[in-house]
Amino acid sequence: MDSPPKLCSIAYISYLLLLLLCSLLFPVSSTTYSIATTSNYGTGKVSLQLYYESLCPYSANFIVNYLPKLFDDDLISIVDLRLVPYGNARVGRNDSITCQHGPNECLLNTVEACAINAWPELDVHFPFIYCIEYLVSKRKYTQWESCFEKLGLNPKPINECYHTELGKMLELKYAAETDNLEPPHKYVPWVVVDGKPLYEDYENFINYICEAYKGPVLPSACQASSISAI
Repeated sequence: MDSPPKLCSIAYISYLLLLLLCSLLFPVSSTTYSIATTSNYGTGKVSLQLYYESLCPYSANFIVNYLPKLFDDDLISIVDLRLVPYGNARVGRNDSITCQHGPNECLLNTVEACAINAWPELDVHFPFIYCIEYLVSKRKYTQWESCFEKLGLNPKPINECYHTELGKMLELKYAAETDNLEPPHKYVPWVVVDGKPLYEDYENFINYICEAYKGPVLPSACQASSISAI
């Protein structure tokens, strides 16, 4: 039997059952992120965009089990990471948004968009989004507000955002960006390195980052032994 695809296509809606495969995900409480503000590698960072939707199990798996590898060693110092929480949603009449996995996904997409807007620093909004997606992987996403306390974050800017037109405006902005991708996205997670989509090879994104980096010194994470281990 063929293995199921590791993505959420527009045609697939019922893959939440595959969250049972996520037993190896590591807990939020034991994960910290240190993001370098200075670097010895110059300013030529490699752009990394992740187009995803909050309740897609493959998006959650990628955020929880793969993206944290950026924070190993010194790799994050050469990467400009952007998260775009919209995915396979659709904009309808009067700018209404319908999400692939239902209203709860629309809510969490907006919450995560609000987090990126309220806390533009990666070392603040990424742990928050990671926390939510970890709960998604455990089918406990209704407990997402617990992430404020776990991370010591003030919920006020997020609550004020997703309860108002600001949250809607942010999602419409991400909708326009996602819908105008060239080539168009076919599924999520849709990972793009320096403008080039990785298609179904997205789990090997570190290899592509290392190949795209043109700085004077190769980070240790990009050494042959590190890539081989990955």
